Amino acid sequence: MNTNRIFAGLLAFALLASTPLTSIAGTPGSDKRPAKVVAKTTTYAVDTEQSTMIWNSKKVGGEHTGNIKLSKGEFVFDGKKLTAGNFTADMTTITENKNSERVVNHLKGDDFFGVEKNPASTFKITKVDAISGAKDGQPNYNITGDLMIKGTTKPITFPAVVKVAGDAVEATAKLTVNRLDYDIKYRAAIIGTAADRIIEDTFSLDLKLVGKKSKPM
Repeated sequence: MNTNRIFAGLLAFALLASTPLTSIAGTPGSDKRPAKVVAKTTTYAVDTEQSTMIWNSKKVGGEHTGNIKLSKGEFVFDGKKLTAGNFTADMTTITENKNSERVVNHLKGDDFFGVEKNPASTFKITKVDAISGAKDGQPNYNITGDLMIKGTTKPITFPAVVKVAGDAVEATAKLTVNRLDYDIKYRAAIIGTAADRIIEDTFSLDLKLVGKKSKPM
């Protein structure tokens, strides 16, 4: 009788040892948790032909405005949430709406953007904060990133409207940039008296970035 009990015990132990751990873990009452579902990351490439950047600078008695073309850029979404992005502006393409060659050449010179040495300006997102409860057409993100102009990089934060529809995304935003942060001091009060302040210290950039789905991951 004792021999039978010992044999039965050894058989039970052998059966238990041969059972896969996954089967044991998957039994009711186990601490196994369902695998976490990972949202799909999708990249949208900026369509440089459909995207626009309009600059505006005010001065005593008037203002100047014009366009700068984008050379590349992208948005990255985690599921339906914007998580990253960047764009590059081709400063050699800067124009002025009155087609003033004098103004354009001055803007490209060292008094302003120094385009020969700094042909590109860039922006890269470093932080994205969704705005809860935003209505259609209203900013639904606060975006923070590094803006590089004339070789100098500074952080900037601005609200943006970002819309995704199928394989396309569109983002619109208005940035107010302090040119003094980028060593653009021409006719600014900081280098003289208040009477020298002919051009405002800030200028604006109106952005419309259109992207197309390019690299689902």
